Amino acid sequence: MTATLERTAPAASSAAGRGGSTLTGTGSLVRFILRRDRVRLAVWTGSLVLFYAYFTAALGIMGETEGALQARGALMETPSGIVMGGPGYGVENYTVGAAMANEGTVWVVLALALMSILHVVRHTRAEEESSRSELVRAAPVGRHAPAVAAVATLVLVNAVIAVVSALAMTGVGGAEEMPLVDSLGMTVGSGLSAMVFGAIALVFCQLVEHGRGATGRSVAVFGLAFAIEVAGNLREVPGGSTLSWFSPIAWAQQTRAFVDLRWWPMALSVVAIVVLLVAASMLASRRDFGGGMIATRAGRPDARESLRGPLALAWIQQRGALRWSALGLGAMWLASGTLIPEIGTMLGDLVADNPAMQAFFGGDTSQLEAAFLGAIMLYGALCAAAYAIVMGLRPKAEETTARAEVVLSTPVSRGRWLGAQLLVAGAGTVVLLAVGVYALWAGAASVGVTEPGLGTYTEVLVSYVPAVLIYLGLTAALFAWIPRATAAGWALLAYTFVIGMFGGLIEDLPEAARWISPFHWVPEPFVADFDAGSFAGLTAVAAGLLVLAFVGFRRRDLQST
Repeated sequence: MTATLERTAPAASSAAGRGGSTLTGTGSLVRFILRRDRVRLAVWTGSLVLFYAYFTAALGIMGETEGALQARGALMETPSGIVMGGPGYGVENYTVGAAMANEGTVWVVLALALMSILHVVRHTRAEEESSRSELVRAAPVGRHAPAVAAVATLVLVNAVIAVVSALAMTGVGGAEEMPLVDSLGMTVGSGLSAMVFGAIALVFCQLVEHGRGATGRSVAVFGLAFAIEVAGNLREVPGGSTLSWFSPIAWAQQTRAFVDLRWWPMALSVVAIVVLLVAASMLASRRDFGGGMIATRAGRPDARESLRGPLALAWIQQRGALRWSALGLGAMWLASGTLIPEIGTMLGDLVADNPAMQAFFGGDTSQLEAAFLGAIMLYGALCAAAYAIVMGLRPKAEETTARAEVVLSTPVSRGRWLGAQLLVAGAGTVVLLAVGVYALWAGAASVGVTEPGLGTYTEVLVSYVPAVLIYLGLTAALFAWIPRATAAGWALLAYTFVIGMFGGLIEDLPEAARWISPFHWVPEPFVADFDAGSFAGLTAVAAGLLVLAFVGFRRRDLQST
């Protein structure tokens, strides 16, 4: 062994002396990342391409009904339509392409931004935190090679998604209705906007010491960007105001795909990405390996009795992500609540003057605010479910990095350790959902909307809790029995999103297809009364999945990488 080390060390140093740079080994790391994440990236790519194709087909079906698309275009001029969609380009002559760009861009950017943030953190800060990066850099690998490899693979994946999705949209919608150049304008613009948040995540990876903190802060920045985009678009309809241009999300919307395509707004994303990457490179060159530019606060010299256990450890590991996620989503929901007074007035006028809108919404304008609240509630529940999945994967991360093995070598049972991780994850999920619901109520109350009251909001919150916890239970059960299949939790979330947001566009969708979504069994928020039977059934499913997780984890061997 000594002889081997003596022969290897000079080889590494001589490689650096022969012109090695901070980017040495980047190509090898790119190939390694693509091989390591081939399944993960394939799932992301397939899901997004299917979303583009499905949404295009669904809008095409709606376009076959006379007046349906134009009624939908009128809806996009309302505050709720602007919040859930965009600045409203092309609403006066609403086509399938214009509907796709207006209503799909925000959701695509959200999904791609989440993918970008997780990908960058996974292959930079998380690798340093687990000490795997230290082993990699013991070979002839430059200081900046891991970060550059992560960004390069992210660019490649986003490029593939953009091209394949554009082809899918054109193929499904037809070259006349969905021109390929406009399809590329939408997909490329969305990909570039999302990569801005990936670059922001890379900057946070240099500033903070833990991957959870980098992820949480990056998600919070996305929430802030969403709030700025919404506020800017509401100030001037259509087209948005100057304020909206301060959000990267608006840069994708301002390409005006399928209406009046222009490419130059994408240059803003490119410039922002370059500036952020340069800033991340400068920070990386000045910080210690494994550390962050923001100093970690010194702790007590001796731990309290309450901190000596797996529950305290799980809380310390998850509190940063919970704090930043609650801050970002709470601000977004608070802003959404302030829009409620305008919903009834604007939609009421449209329904009164538009027969197509009357057919689409019905004549009862008193339910319009409830419909808006229901859409916001569904979006918030999806965010809470995503948090549940991420935190449900914490035990897997602890196991694969061998930290769980260290804890379990002490007098801590498997059930106690897993229970602590899932208890903190479940409590955090409920807290995040509650923060969003009560922030929505506070926003409405701040502008004088007192109905529905706080009790109704609490009832809606309680109704959604077991449905959201099903995602945590499913992720935990898959981790315990089939660790390689934990991505199925994300697949269920994507399915729930598509069914919840766009299932109503397809009249012939089988009812059984809706049953798969846990949210299908939740009473319609702010309209239907609390259903004790549905609550008990969803609770039983969530509890059963958690029991399966404990049984499976006790039966299998620990795994590590």
